[in-house]
Amino acid sequence: MTVIPESDIAGSQTELELAPGAEPVARTNWQLFRRRFFRHKLALASMVVLFVLIVVCFGAAWIAPFPKNETNLLIVPGGPSAHHWFGTNEAGQDMLTQVLYGGQISLKIGLAVAFFSTVVGVVVGAIAGFFGGWIDQGLSRLTDLFLIVPELAILGVAIQRLGRSDNAFIFVLAALGWMYIARVVRGQVLSIREKEFIEAARASGASGTRIIVRHILPNCIGPIMVNATLAIAAAVIAETTLTYLGLGLQPPATSWGILLNQAEGAVTSTSQFYLVFFPGLFLILTVLAVNFLGDDLRDAFDPQSHH
Repeated sequence: MTVIPESDIAGSQTELELAPGAEPVARTNWQLFRRRFFRHKLALASMVVLFVLIVVCFGAAWIAPFPKNETNLLIVPGGPSAHHWFGTNEAGQDMLTQVLYGGQISLKIGLAVAFFSTVVGVVVGAIAGFFGGWIDQGLSRLTDLFLIVPELAILGVAIQRLGRSDNAFIFVLAALGWMYIARVVRGQVLSIREKEFIEAARASGASGTRIIVRHILPNCIGPIMVNATLAIAAAVIAETTLTYLGLGLQPPATSWGILLNQAEGAVTSTSQFYLVFFPGLFLILTVLAVNFLGDDLRDAFDPQSHH
């Protein structure tokens, strides 16, 4: 048996370590995020579902088979058929057209509320966490005050006073939805501001605004994105709930909540179940897709995730 000298083994190992391409290539945070995210098949399916819903709803003017709110009293209400895929209601309206146009308002409210509430929450949370002191105390107490108010009651009263328009819904829901992301961002900023690279930025003379925008918020992007996606589902559900209860939008506006409200009597009628089924299906698909996407974004942004 041939014995290999230890010096030769050590030399071989050194040659392997120094060989071109032997060392692993460092990946950026964005590359690591993409690698983890695209492993989640459910997240990809959720993105596809959301994309399709947004395209067909906001493109209803070109996709819908009939004009918006077109009424034909000569059409007998009936279930799905080759001419009316989702059936027709008591007013002779094509339900596929109504569902697609209804999605425009519901999705518009969800996306707009998520955007504005996230912006306000991030600004409040970042300022409170970074500057601390009386600024933190004041903004934290303001956040707590908004958290304890009964949302549905405030929503109902505010909508009655501001009007039952989609813009009024966006304003009120955004005003009552920024607190959660504000608390999350504040907690993240309190932790990050003590890191060495923040101290280095301060020592180099960077202003507080620059430190927040360039150094702190990029490290909070994970929780921010997750909460923004979940805010879409919360806003869509809130609009649908209030409208179904008669406290929200009113015809001739069309939303999934209005369609469910108009089909309330069909719940007990098995022959007209489609009036509830299709608006409810689109609502459920939206909420589930957003929730799954939010969960998978959380895992993808988490460096400790092994999924």
